[in-house]
Amino acid sequence: MNTHEQQKQQELYERTRKRIQQKKKVYYHFILFLVGSAFLIVVNKFYKIGDQLGDWYQWAVTIWFFLWLLQLINVFITNRFFGKEWERAETEKLIAKHQEKIKKLEQKLIINNTIASSEDDILTR
Repeated sequence: MNTHEQQKQQELYERTRKRIQQKKKVYYHFILFLVGSAFLIVVNKFYKIGDQLGDWYQWAVTIWFFLWLLQLINVFITNRFFGKEWERAETEKLIAKHQEKIKKLEQKLIINNTIASSEDDILTR
């Protein structure tokens, strides 16, 4: 295996490891959300802490769930479609497109220079 292939393998491994870490954090956050929500409900309902505010735990759990949902969307939807791999592919497409334009412009320039030098040869005769 040459150095380029080893580098690609290493990059693939790092991307995969990072992706697994992101998923692990989502699952960990969900478990923390469940335990934390149960704790907030117990504190409000059984120990009557913050009882003068009413059912404040509902707001806390709702906001926490919304934050967890944002993390879930980021990891499983947004990152999948607009992650590093997508970014790299789009960059390569754009570079290829620009190189093609440059090649066409160079060909036009060569043709124009050839025509111009032919016209000069005809005029000097």
